[in-house]
Amino acid sequence: MTITSQPSADGRELTIAISGRFDFNAHQAFRDAYQRQDVTPERYVVDLQGATYLDSSALGMLLLLRDHAGGDEADVRLLNCNADVRKILSVSNFEQLFVIA
Repeated sequence: MTITSQPSADGRELTIAISGRFDFNAHQAFRDAYQRQDVTPERYVVDLQGATYLDSSALGMLLLLRDHAGGDEADVRLLNCNADVRKILSVSNFEQLFVIA
């Protein structure tokens, strides 16, 4: 499991890339990826292209990110989901809370 974060040049967007298993073991690294930034972005992008697995604790971490970003007013996008990850997000009704592409 690897989690990296990269703010955009203007600081308005933060991209968090996840590869490998996205589960409870990623909890601290995922929180650090968005909390330990010098900028306060307007939009968060979670790139799940390399994610091979997602469990209920990962869903909880995404909800914590959404709360951190502003709750109902948050702009959090989940991008590059493979079929298995997309199915988990769909069953959990996350398309009502996040932009999923």
